[in-house]
Amino acid sequence: MDLNLKNKRALVCGSTQGIGRAVAQELAQLGASVTLLARDEEKLQHVLQELDSAQGQLHDYIVADFNNPYEVDLSVRARLQELQHMHILVNNTGGPPGGPIIDADTDEFLTAFNMHLVNNHQLTQAVVPYMKEAKYGRIINIISTSVKQPLNGLGVSNTIRGAVASWAKTMANELGQFGITVNNVLPGSTNTGRITSIIESRAQKSGRSQEEVKQEMEAEIPARRFAEPAEVAAAAAFLASPAAAYINGINVPVDGGRTGCL
Repeated sequence: MDLNLKNKRALVCGSTQGIGRAVAQELAQLGASVTLLARDEEKLQHVLQELDSAQGQLHDYIVADFNNPYEVDLSVRARLQELQHMHILVNNTGGPPGGPIIDADTDEFLTAFNMHLVNNHQLTQAVVPYMKEAKYGRIINIISTSVKQPLNGLGVSNTIRGAVASWAKTMANELGQFGITVNNVLPGSTNTGRITSIIESRAQKSGRSQEEVKQEMEAEIPARRFAEPAEVAAAAAFLASPAAAYINGINVPVDGGRTGCL
């Protein structure tokens, strides 16, 4: 199986923590040169030092805030002008705040739409010309299992994640002819700051302890535990590899079997 990413360049968004950081590390181990993208330069510098460079990989980073799609677009296009190549794009950013959808303010939808779909779209537009030239492209979106089964208490997130999945499938249909695949990785409950925040919120609202909430959530998962970020990253890394060339336009749950639908 060809998992070798030597001489490939990857742009990994939200790569200073959690799943994004794990994806950057995994791609680097497979030989890719990684461009990290996040808003905290100090954390970016720290992660940069962690990345494997034993195969001569040249890693770098871009400082930009996904709350400002215009800034992200300008910063990435400027770096692409310098690099002149890009083979892998991993779209990833933190999810919207939780809560019932009926209580959501319209601005919450607009903010989430910009952070997720608009940023994903602009980044894809920026990298696709380089992927076409290389005749190799992998666009991987880290979304959520809510794409298949909406999650209670995450109304805005459910809505926006579904929109991103539909966008991705449309993009996959259009780009497949150029050797570019577009796929979605759908993490379930994963040991990141995001799941900690959800547990804290549920505990506060229900009056139960955080440990009780955590145990209840784990009991819903056939694997009876949360995922580690590296386990989600492994799925993304496979989809980025030459071995996954004929896998296009799909949603891959990495959730320990929790999602109830096929």
